[in-house]
Amino acid sequence: MERLEQRVADLERRLAALESADRPAPRPGEGDFWALEGLKEHLAQMRAADGGVLFTGAVRLPAGERYEWQHGALTEGLIDADWAASAEVFAALGHPVRLRLLREVLGGRRTAAELAELDEVGTTGQIYHHLRQLTGAGWLHTTGRGRHEVPPGRVVPLLVVLSAARD
Repeated sequence: MERLEQRVADLERRLAALESADRPAPRPGEGDFWALEGLKEHLAQMRAADGGVLFTGAVRLPAGERYEWQHGALTEGLIDADWAASAEVFAALGHPVRLRLLREVLGGRRTAAELAELDEVGTTGQIYHHLRQLTGAGWLHTTGRGRHEVPPGRVVPLLVVLSAARD
């Protein structure tokens, strides 16, 4: 039931965005909290008394790929969720070599051989161990010919997590 409610909420959000498409979109610099104000307006339309969160991004990577992505969730669904289920996803990011490998993959180094050429990432066996950890947690997937990539739906969330971790 919760999954169905989330899907309906996502559809309502998309419909509201389409219906308001003729309004000019707010731009950075036109108020410090333009994204927050838009979220609050949307939550009021949905009558989401407990609020919600939104993260979004438009990214061009060094290798030229472009990603646009947005995700929102209601506070109630987040607070009531089983947080332990996310531990593996966060744990995979908890090693400096794994973070370096993700950065390098986003930068265009895609094969284990290319990654093994880097300084201070360990042996080939260690690199494969880290790649398996990242793949198991969904931060990477393998494509043909042993190439690795960050799945498109994980690029912006990865950058959001990194932004949130900064002081």
